[in-house]
Amino acid sequence: MSELVEHVDEHDRVLGIVERDEAVRENWLHRIAATICRDREGRILVLRRAETLSRFPGYYDAMVGGAVDVGESYEEAAVRELAEELGVRVPVRFLFKLLSREGISPIWLGVHEAVVSETLVPDSGETDWYGWLTVTELREVVDEWCFVPGGREALRQYFGS
Repeated sequence: MSELVEHVDEHDRVLGIVERDEAVRENWLHRIAATICRDREGRILVLRRAETLSRFPGYYDAMVGGAVDVGESYEEAAVRELAEELGVRVPVRFLFKLLSREGISPIWLGVHEAVVSETLVPDSGETDWYGWLTVTELREVVDEWCFVPGGREALRQYFGS
């Protein structure tokens, strides 16, 4: 059984509880929380997803995140995902929500930002590589490297703000 998520509508209102795999298969909207991590110098964390992942294996992303659990807020999910995937516990700041129809299924993407000064301990089951890029460097590679579609879309909005 896959993880349970809230199936939501175009206004991000809960319609029911479903398995995430079913939401993806049926193209039902569900919630994903993601965080753009910056260091004290303002560089942005970029990672390459593990080749063993079922969703976007080997793709790059500038956000760390995952599905919002049933009854969980975007912010709670963002903090949980940072701990699970990077081994850090830091506060997050909510930036914006984005209805993304790119990728494997439509999602509401809650985008956050966090300043990370702790040593990262990435989950090797999630991440094959990571590095810190300046905004200029990231702007140069975001359309050249194979980025997760929703992540690319969110970065464009993030850079525009």
